[in-house]
Amino acid sequence: MALGLVKARVIIRKALAHGTDGNMKPLSVIVLDAGGNVLAFERADGASPGRFAIAHGKAYGAVMLGMAGRAQMARAEAQPYFMAAVNGVYGGSVIPVPGGVLVRDKRGIVLGAVGVTGDTSDNDAAAAEAGIAAAGFQAEA
Repeated sequence: MALGLVKARVIIRKALAHGTDGNMKPLSVIVLDAGGNVLAFERADGASPGRFAIAHGKAYGAVMLGMAGRAQMARAEAQPYFMAAVNGVYGGSVIPVPGGVLVRDKRGIVLGAVGVTGDTSDNDAAAAEAGIAAAGFQAEA
């Protein structure tokens, strides 16, 4: 099963609904393909306009490193120079915190990543996981 526009829209719709149902702050959700290209983005009413860059940075770091946000954060805490170097390589566009979630198929192949921002990083990751599951994929947060 491929991660395309139809599945990206399912992920976004379900992630936003998860946020609403959980009384979270307004979320913004982006879906990237395996090459780091934007498939789709939406922000809930009331979400601040600067959230696109944050959602993108969470997802972009996940897909480009093949490492979800929680693993990136642990790496940044253990080896801050590594994440500083990574951000240099990628023009400062990696945000190494939860909310950047890898999308995998049933065989474990990375199909892309989802970035969610707007609430706590853990709540952002939970919303991404809900969207990914609803689209029939495996999430790695």
